[in-house]
Amino acid sequence: MPRYKGVMGTSSEGFYLMKRAILLASGLGLAVAGLAVADTASRNSTATPALLANVKAGTPTRMIYELEAKAYVLFIPATGRASFDVAMQPDNYLINSRVKVTGIADWFVNYDMVLQASGYTRGDALKTYSYVSQNRDGKKNRKVNLTIGPDSFKMKALPQFGNLGDPAATTQQVLNTNDPITALITFALEPRAPGADPCGGPIRIFDGRQLTYLHLKNAGKKHVKTDAWSGDAIECHVTMEKVAGYKKGESNKDNLSGIDGPLRMWLAPLENGVTVPVKIQADTDKIGKITLQASKLRFEPIVMEEAAATPGGG
Repeated sequence: MPRYKGVMGTSSEGFYLMKRAILLASGLGLAVAGLAVADTASRNSTATPALLANVKAGTPTRMIYELEAKAYVLFIPATGRASFDVAMQPDNYLINSRVKVTGIADWFVNYDMVLQASGYTRGDALKTYSYVSQNRDGKKNRKVNLTIGPDSFKMKALPQFGNLGDPAATTQQVLNTNDPITALITFALEPRAPGADPCGGPIRIFDGRQLTYLHLKNAGKKHVKTDAWSGDAIECHVTMEKVAGYKKGESNKDNLSGIDGPLRMWLAPLENGVTVPVKIQADTDKIGKITLQASKLRFEPIVMEEAAATPGGG
C-alpha cells in the first residue's frame, strides 16, 4: 500500500521529491530503453556489433523514448514524464530532453525542465562538449550553459548561483565527467568487457555546479516484465557520492533526501552489447514508491540528409 502523510503541504514536499527522483532516475532510464524494442520483437541468435561501434563506423542512429514515473497521493495517481530524442552520428551526437511533472502533480508543483546536450561520438563512449538546461519552475527559472573542453570548462548561469558549493568542483574533476544526460546514456551504451560487472560505474556527472558520482552494486538477477522487455534482468542498487558543488557538510549524505535506501535499477542485457535500464524504482518517505518504466520506445536509422543537417558537438 502506498504511504502518504497529510494533504496539501506534505504532498507539495512529496512532489518536490518526486521531481528530484525523476531527474536522477529518468536519466538512468535513458533513451537506450528504445533499444529494447528490437529485442522484444524477436531474438537473433547472431550477436551484432556494439551500437556505438556501428555509429562510429558510419551508421547514424536515433533513439526516441519516453519514461513515465508514477506515484500516489491519497490513492490518486500522479505522474512525471521524461522524453528524449537522441541523434548519434559518427563524429558527434545531439540529445534533446524534457522532464515534466504532470497530472495531479500540477496542483502542487509547477515543474518543467528542458535539456540539451551535444558532444563527441567515440567507438566505446560519448563525451560532452555542450550542455544547456532551462528550468521552468515558476521561481528562479534558471538557465545553465556548460561547455567542457580538453583542458578547461566554462559555465554560465542566469540567474547566477549564490555559490558553487563547498568545496566547489575543480577543473580536473570536471574534465573526468559528462553532463547528466550524456553520462547516463553512455553508461548504458558502453560495451562491458567480458567478465566485467554489468552494473558498471561509477557514473560521473557534472551539471554546471554539482559534481556527483553514482555507484552501482550488483544485487543479482530478477525476472522483470515491462512493455519494452521481459526476462532475467540484472538488479543494481544505486547510491550517490556528492563530490563537490554541494552545501558544506552535505557530501556525507549518500542518497537523495527522502529516499529510503538505494535507488533500484534493473538492466536488460541485449545481444547488441547494450545494457538497458528497463525499470527504476525508489521508496520515499513522503509519497511511497516511485516507479519508472519506458512508455515510448523507438530505435531507427537517421537518413543521410537529416544527419548532415543535425548540429553536433564541434
